[in-house]
Amino acid sequence: MTANNQNPCCSGGSQSDAASANHEAVDTKNGDQTRAQVSQNYAEALKRTQQSAEDAPAKSCCGGGPAPEATVAQLAGYGLMMDDDLGSAAQSSFGCGNPLAFQDVQPGQTVLDLGSGAGLDLLIAAKKVGFEGKVIGVDMTDEMLDAARANAEKAGATQVELRKGVIEQLPVEDRSVDWVISNCVINLSTDKPAVFREVARVLAPGGRFAVSDIVVEELPDSLRQHAVAYSACIGGAISEADYIGGLEVAGLSDVKVTERMVYTHEQLAGILTCDFGLDDAAVAELGEALKSVEGKVWSAKFSGVRN
Repeated sequence: MTANNQNPCCSGGSQSDAASANHEAVDTKNGDQTRAQVSQNYAEALKRTQQSAEDAPAKSCCGGGPAPEATVAQLAGYGLMMDDDLGSAAQSSFGCGNPLAFQDVQPGQTVLDLGSGAGLDLLIAAKKVGFEGKVIGVDMTDEMLDAARANAEKAGATQVELRKGVIEQLPVEDRSVDWVISNCVINLSTDKPAVFREVARVLAPGGRFAVSDIVVEELPDSLRQHAVAYSACIGGAISEADYIGGLEVAGLSDVKVTERMVYTHEQLAGILTCDFGLDDAAVAELGEALKSVEGKVWSAKFSGVRN
């Protein structure tokens, strides 16, 4: 996909919503305000994907033909795990990889998904743990929780439980889960050390985490401070080294990166337009900034254990 794509499927027919956010700046010093902006942007993005599915259920989010580059980037790593049960959840996925790909999740275990969205990874986890296991999804956006509940019910995944909350203060008991997963959510937090501490707190001894997230080598202020770029998991991203260091400081061990996928500037522009409704003029304003970070923004899959 290119930044010049004007297919109304990409904008979801809600240009007024997108335009109102095009020139907003994000204030990362105000966690509550940033959280509210992110929640609103994801609620609007969910509405766009749902409308696109109703208008053209057989097409990708930006029309017919090959999947757009943004979609390819987000669903990288899912491959054959995608099936009819996951269709609605996949249509509304805003992740950057599959945190559960090839992970050794066992039947009967408990999996916690941070920022569970419309439930794609919840449903994949449910298949792995079986009905004797449990899958908990935590999200702060009511619209996402409603969508995830509907998708879980449609799939018959009765072992899935949704809880409203924020990832800096998880509504989960200490040492109560076997796995923590997350898909392109932690970088949306303005207090990442708090999230890393929460991951360590809720994991049982020997519990593991598998997290897919976007990291950056460097980022210009025009992207760092852009509200939509922040919600698109670009503006709030930190370096891979800082991410690993934060997990280790929180008390997690054997932290490593098992996969990386570097984004092109077209893919980054595609995520802004297709998922978050940023109009062409606004993307054009960010064009040079996006080109300047090509090869410096990538999704990484982090894994490790709590001793």
